[in-house]
Amino acid sequence: MLQPITGKELEYIADSMSNEDLLIKQCTAASTSCSNQQIKQVLDHQAQVHTQHYQTLLSLLQQHQPLAPTQPQA
Repeated sequence: MLQPITGKELEYIADSMSNEDLLIKQCTAASTSCSNQQIKQVLDHQAQVHTQHYQTLLSLLQQHQPLAPTQPQA
């Protein structure tokens, strides 16, 4: 059974999502400007991996959404 996410855990997840988003953007930008096909493939693959990580974290949040309080916590 799912437990509600604590505020600290939510901060960790938000930070992780922000980091994954940055890594996606960096890999994509580097891949776009790369002329070496092998390196470009590695960067494209890493962008996909980080996109999967981001989607996993987003899915986790969506699964826990029904447990979130409906009123701001004091």
